[in-house]
Amino acid sequence: MRFRVCAVLGIFALATAGFAQSPGDTPISGRDIKLLIEGRRIYLKVPAGGEFPLYYRPGGVVDGTGKAAGLGIFARVSDEGKWWVSGDQLCQQWQTYENGKRFCFRLYQRDDGQLSWHRDDGLKGLARIGS
Repeated sequence: MRFRVCAVLGIFALATAGFAQSPGDTPISGRDIKLLIEGRRIYLKVPAGGEFPLYYRPGGVVDGTGKAAGLGIFARVSDEGKWWVSGDQLCQQWQTYENGKRFCFRLYQRDDGQLSWHRDDGLKGLARIGS
């Protein structure tokens, strides 16, 4: 089952790699990252038209589930991890996804109200902030 979760999330990560940064994107500072996401859901855009919700709980815990993006038909796609801000980057580490590897992201505010994210391994994508 863990293999299925990792495989589905890995496919999701590769699928989001095509989203590009817009020229007018504004970098978000570390202080503002925490204010922006703590206690809120961030919805990662999925190229097929869905969204993948992540809940950044106060205290540094992040929850994710792929059911809303339609990925639940393949496997139980949920995981929990930790998040923190390091410099001007959002960092997170999941229990299962990518075998618990730590990743950090630069976040940018777009002119259209969305966020663009750039992971330290080159992956990038779009997201929106929920409640």
